[in-house]
Amino acid sequence: MKHIFKQGEPSKPTFVFLHGTGGDENDLIPLAEILDPTYNVLGVRGNVSENGMNRFFKRHGEGQYDVEDLKFRTTELHEFLESAADQYNFDLDKVVLVGFSNGSNIAISLMLNENMPYKKGLLFAPLYPLDVPEDLDLSGKSVYLSMGKNDPIVPVEASEYVRAIFKDRGAEVTEYWVNSHELNQATVLVAKETL
Repeated sequence: MKHIFKQGEPSKPTFVFLHGTGGDENDLIPLAEILDPTYNVLGVRGNVSENGMNRFFKRHGEGQYDVEDLKFRTTELHEFLESAADQYNFDLDKVVLVGFSNGSNIAISLMLNENMPYKKGLLFAPLYPLDVPEDLDLSGKSVYLSMGKNDPIVPVEASEYVRAIFKDRGAEVTEYWVNSHELNQATVLVAKETL
């Protein structure tokens, strides 16, 4: 997968930046300076093209996920991150997934997979309209959810569902409400506090 890696301090965690629809591996890199400039940084480009716009998985329409493709792309991204961890010598157990919109949604898919090691996410404008098993144990995981009160893409109920996915299954959840489908400085600064 196309990506950018920037070495941080050897013992520090690694940010994995996952862009929104139409973005690329460069989009979220500047957030590292605000969140923690000592961390390693890996910016990844999604492998799916939707009308020329990069995405991490296919969909049939707004909020209508291609579930088979989501499963395939989740495994594909995990395998890429495993190889990147070997190549760049970082610890996969200490990865912090940082996603915006479509990037948040694939990050959720990674975090919900019991066979994958991802424990921490900073998720901006997430949407995950799929059923999740009630007995999935997410204790030991923590997420920061930045959600929009007037988001034209993700209704408030859908944001509350994402919150419930994690909270009801034992994850530590920090939430922050912005206005729209956005990623602004205020929410990034609150996310920084959760690190």
